[in-house]
Parts: sequence; C-alpha cells; structure tokens
Amino acid sequence: MLALRPVALFDLPQLLRLARERLLGVTSLVDDETYLRERILDSLASFAKTEASQGPENYFLVLEDPNSGLLHGCSDILATAGFAAPFYSLRNRPFISSSRELNIEHGVPTLSLCQDLSEQTLLRSFHVDPALSGTPLAQLTSRARLLFMAAHPQRFAESTISEIVGYSNAAGESPFWEAVGQHFFDLPYIEAERLCALQGRGFLAELMPQYPLYIPMLPPSAQDCIGRIHPDAREACDILIDEGFAPTQYVDLFDAGPTLQARNNQLRSIVQSRVATSYLSPQSGQGRHWLLSNDRLQGFRAIVAPLDEAPGDVVGLDPSMLQALQVTPGEPVRGIAL
Repeated sequence: MLALRPVALFDLPQLLRLARERLLGVTSLVDDETYLRERILDSLASFAKTEASQGPENYFLVLEDPNSGLLHGCSDILATAGFAAPFYSLRNRPFISSSRELNIEHGVPTLSLCQDLSEQTLLRSFHVDPALSGTPLAQLTSRARLLFMAAHPQRFAESTISEIVGYSNAAGESPFWEAVGQHFFDLPYIEAERLCALQGRGFLAELMPQYPLYIPMLPPSAQDCIGRIHPDAREACDILIDEGFAPTQYVDLFDAGPTLQARNNQLRSIVQSRVATSYLSPQSGQGRHWLLSNDRLQGFRAIVAPLDEAPGDVVGLDPSMLQALQVTPGEPVRGIAL
C-alpha cells in the first residue's frame, strides 16, 4: 500500500529521478542535486517547526511504496508565496481607453507584471509516475496536501493558489515564451525555466518590461497559449477544479499557463473531511475508496483505502491501513470519500 509522507534526505537520489521525469514547466521540481537537497532540508526544517504560524515554510511530500522503498510521486506546499522573494505573475485584464469627443470607449486586453498573488499558500511540484495517472493514487498525491492543511490551518494562508503548466510542444518550445520572454532574455524556454527554478523569479522582474503587453499585438500562436493547459497537466488541473479551485485572471510568466485560486473554506478536502476514531476491523477490499490521513506534523501519513463502511464517529481499518498510516487503534484518522 502506497503512502504519502514527508520527504527525507535519503530520498534525494530518487527525487532526482522524479525531477528528470517531471513535465517540463514544473519549475519547482528541477534535476539539480544541490537545489533538491536544499528543498529537502528546508522541508525538514518546516516540519520540525514547533510554532504553528504561517511563514516561508515548504512541506514536501513523497509517494512511497513502504515495501520496496520506491518513490512514485511527489507534491509540495509552499506556505507563503512571495515570502522570501517576490512572487511574480502576469495579470490579464483590459486597458480601457476613451475619447469624450468621439464618445468612444474601448478595452484592449493586456498582460501586466504583478505581485498580486504574494502571501497566499501555493500548491506545487505535483508529479506521479505515468502508470498512476488517472488512478486514486494521483488524487492522493495532490489532495492529501489539503488534508494536511486542514489538520494544521494556522500554518497556511486563508487562500491557496496553484500554477498549471501551460502549453509547449513536443520539442519543448513554448510559443508564448518565444513571442514574449525570448526577446528579453535571449534564452530558450527550457533554459529559462531551469534558471528560474534555480535562481528564483527576481531576474525576470529585472528584465521583463514594466509596462503592459497588448495581447492583440502578439502573434496568434502566442495569444492561443494564454490560459491554455498543457495536455499532460490536465489531470493535475482537473483534480484541483474538482476540489473547488477556479481559474483567475493571472497566468504564468513563462508559458502563460493558468493560475487557479480558492479560499480554503471552499475546498472540499478541507471543509468536508472528518476526523474519526480508528479501530481494528477486517476489510473486504471492495468498498468505496477514501482518502485517509493522520493529523500529525512530522509523522504525517496519507493513503487511499477501500472501506466497507463510511466513517462516522469511528472508522474501521485493517492492519495494513493502520500500519501505512502509522496509527494504532483508538487514534484519530481524517478522511474524505473519493
């Protein structure tokens, strides 16, 4: 039974493998040993933080097969976007011009560099092995982050965002980047994406134009990318939409992929998840699938499990489920149905 748990330093070699296999555009998961080691150490410090308050923490989770020790996916929560460095996005909204003499008012869609989304919690680094795509384990890897947030609300903002990877072709070329960013950075999309991951987005603000970009002046291929989702990122997006996230007027700086946003009190796994007392009970394996987690901090665990009966005040779990969650009968378990 696969379980989602906090990352550990010994996961670094396998995390490098996941980074090599990840979808281009997931800038928070890069094939660089130094970068990933720092991410792991930051995550360990975040989980070890005893003060229950929101700050710069990132909580990195990995999907592990406890029997083999193999990792099959990962995801991450950044408690506060823009805490350590500005969090830049492009805001898509019309620029209104008018003429009193001609009695004409006209709106032209523009993209403007902004930091509007700073101080919100950011979900990022979602990746699962291709074989798990479309399975409950993909939902576990994404949605269990919200169960963790439900258990520790003081550590996160009241609003959460997630950037969905935008369109690029099979050669790793982004029409939006070639029409916009390429002119200011003189770097291919792949190299610019890697540089952003390793050095942050600050250099973007230094080189990107501070005035609005008029969308109708961009080539049609670039305009078509604004808010467009990469086909391989559709599942990641659909999971979050089902949770209660919605598209916004903001898009990514590199590929113009959409940014989703929601108030935490609108998210299904936060609002509808319930805590029940566990007890030992055999399970047929044919019941409805549930997302289950303990409510611990450093010892956080989450699984998908078929339950014969829906949890109420109590929840029956078989020995393998109890072991995967690292709980004993009588301890609390949080759950929500898939």
